[in-house]
Amino acid sequence: MAKNQDYLMENPEENLRLERKTREKSVRAQASWCGVKPGMRILDAGCGPGKTTALLHHLIQPGGSILGVDYSEKRIRYAKGKYGNDLGIDFQLHDLRDPLKDMGAFDLIWARFVLEYNRKESLDIVRHLTSALKPGGCVCLIDLDYNCLSHYKLPDKMEPIILKIASALERNFNFDPFIGRKLYSYLYDLGYNHIEVDIMPHHLFYGKIGENDIFNWQKKIEMAITTEKALINEYPGGTERFAEDFKRFFTDPRRFTYTPLIICKGTKPA
Repeated sequence: MAKNQDYLMENPEENLRLERKTREKSVRAQASWCGVKPGMRILDAGCGPGKTTALLHHLIQPGGSILGVDYSEKRIRYAKGKYGNDLGIDFQLHDLRDPLKDMGAFDLIWARFVLEYNRKESLDIVRHLTSALKPGGCVCLIDLDYNCLSHYKLPDKMEPIILKIASALERNFNFDPFIGRKLYSYLYDLGYNHIEVDIMPHHLFYGKIGENDIFNWQKKIEMAITTEKALINEYPGGTERFAEDFKRFFTDPRRFTYTPLIICKGTKPA
């Protein structure tokens, strides 16, 4: 099993990356679709630096409370310092691959961009979340499918290497680029009622691109070079040329890049 320090995207600027990539408008729209309402008690499973937790906290007022949990001490320390001072919001260190104990029961559990980093344990994580959900409560699973793999038109010889990198991350780092397509079946197999699914774009880049997206993808390329340097050395010119060519492609307004986001919710049987 992967350990905390083996988190795929860990780097000194990870809190900043996660903050900058979180789009408040998207979170609010997804929360509305999931049925987030004032007065709820919510678990933000895999809360990261706490920005999404804080947005959800605002949406459940008056009277709501939210607990954000994450297995990274760095994320929890940051979240408590920046977002943990308001009434009804708290953060706790917890590995979702372990059962959730002594946390009480929740009206709604939100798991966004969590399962993709836990390919082997993803179904077990959903089981643990189910055990912490009130009967009649709702779980909302949100994740990507074909993650970071759809681009046009990449430089010659880059696309097959990107596909090899994705496969290597599955094998070596427990990463799942295809978790989105599994979410419905997880809830179906666990006996959830009233399951609903929607699909929408998450990455959708054409024309001029913003600095936050450039920063986010720069960190993805740095991760790929760090973890799969031998594969990227197959690219003509090696890792340095790979990074230069991808940046040139990604900042070219002619480029088209997309990744679908799949959002799935279900109700726990009474």
